[in-house]
Amino acid sequence: MSTDENWQNYTEKKYIRFKSTKRSVNPSSKIQNVKSQLNVKKYPQTKQGVSLVQFLRTELTRGYQLENDEERFSARREKIYSFMRIPSEVEKFMAYGFIQCADSFLFVYTFLPLRFIMALWTIVRRPFWHCFGNERAKLKAEERHLRPAEMCDLLKGIVLISCWAATWKVDTSMMYHLVKSQSVIKLYIFYNMLEVGDRLFSAFGQDIIDALLWTATEPRSKTQTGSKHLGTLHHLLFAVTYVLLHSLLVLCQATTLNVAINSSNKALLTIMMSNNFVELKGSVFKKFDKNNLFQLSCADVRERFHLMMLLLAVNLQTMKEYAWKAERLAVLLPDCIMLLLAELLVDWVKHAFITRFNELPSTLYRNYTISLAYDMAQTRQETAFSDPSDLVARRMGFIPLPLGVAIGRVLCTTITPSVKPANIILLLLAYLILIALRILCSVVILGKACDLISTHSKEPDDEDTFQKHSSTNADIKSPNLATAMFSNSAVSLNNVCLNEAVLKEEVSNDKANAESD
Repeated sequence: MSTDENWQNYTEKKYIRFKSTKRSVNPSSKIQNVKSQLNVKKYPQTKQGVSLVQFLRTELTRGYQLENDEERFSARREKIYSFMRIPSEVEKFMAYGFIQCADSFLFVYTFLPLRFIMALWTIVRRPFWHCFGNERAKLKAEERHLRPAEMCDLLKGIVLISCWAATWKVDTSMMYHLVKSQSVIKLYIFYNMLEVGDRLFSAFGQDIIDALLWTATEPRSKTQTGSKHLGTLHHLLFAVTYVLLHSLLVLCQATTLNVAINSSNKALLTIMMSNNFVELKGSVFKKFDKNNLFQLSCADVRERFHLMMLLLAVNLQTMKEYAWKAERLAVLLPDCIMLLLAELLVDWVKHAFITRFNELPSTLYRNYTISLAYDMAQTRQETAFSDPSDLVARRMGFIPLPLGVAIGRVLCTTITPSVKPANIILLLLAYLILIALRILCSVVILGKACDLISTHSKEPDDEDTFQKHSSTNADIKSPNLATAMFSNSAVSLNNVCLNEAVLKEEVSNDKANAESD
């Protein structure tokens, strides 16, 4: 074959350019003929082809323009910006969820005792109504004298008091020395086992409590139609057993963390901190969608609040042993801050890479916050079906009763009981402070829910934001905060799913995009 034939075959090869942002009318313009790009005079038609000197000269002088692939480079830059925005977006969601957990936890120590006393007072008043009341009072006494909410408060109070009385015999000092006598490796394995057990207990614990509450408050008409159950007493025993076991597990967690912080050998604390980074391997490289990431985010909120309560228990126990000296607190705070910073860093890195690998936008966490806002608004309606603390437990897996029993046991060991007027006054002041904190948390989360729902109802249609509600939730479109707050937003009890109102908007948004395409 001649040289001319070789060159003709070589120049007939065609290549495809990178995609450009400029749309071309003629699709064939994306194909280049090498013959039009090469200078035939520069490359002689010989069998030797391009010389080494010419190749080196071309490599040193050839040029390229990034704007030829502007779309791809712009997308890469936006991914970097989104990656950098993830920590702030995550913390906004975490802060709102953290305040909800705090509100649910403070309810156990503030309003639940008052509601329990009110339910008991209703039971005590019933004989007096029946004997000395008028006809209307007697008729009321013959009916169910406790409303469903009062029955639920009474059962929760019974479970709380029973478990607190059972843990009264637990010697935390003996537990501390027993844990401290073990080796570092045993303690590390023991702490991981406790963490796994805590997650397993939290997974089905709220189901046990919900079964108890529904069994006690189920209408008689439904019971007579054939629904069979074990009875309220059996479910009460199940709930007491669960809360007691979970409380003991939390006490063991606090004791192990206490040993790790107060030990002269910081190897256990270092290993426990490094255990947070091992969590990245199990979550970053997995496939996540919006619902699964919502479940993971809620679990992280619960884990952070749980760690804060454990650190509080450790500080109380340690300060009691050192006679409340400020010097010991200065020693404890650096270790506690290191644990919290490690938790923050791991959460930031984990969520940043999960959104990066799964092509999820940073605005998704705002949608998660809106879902929690609808949940909180749902519990303030006249047709509410759940207490706020129960709804938080279903969403995030945070059950306040076991943690409340464990923290109450720690408080009983750190505070020396003595019947003195000064101690009674201090106890009353502490209770009033807790009530004020709980009211503050409620006002904050409700006000934030009003703002989020009101802003969400006014947002325009966009592929990255949620559309307005359908006709079933038309009341939410009103700019009035009260209307937005007390509107009917269907809440899914499945903790792995977003709020149903939010999911409906995503479906309608996808349908609208499909029709427009």
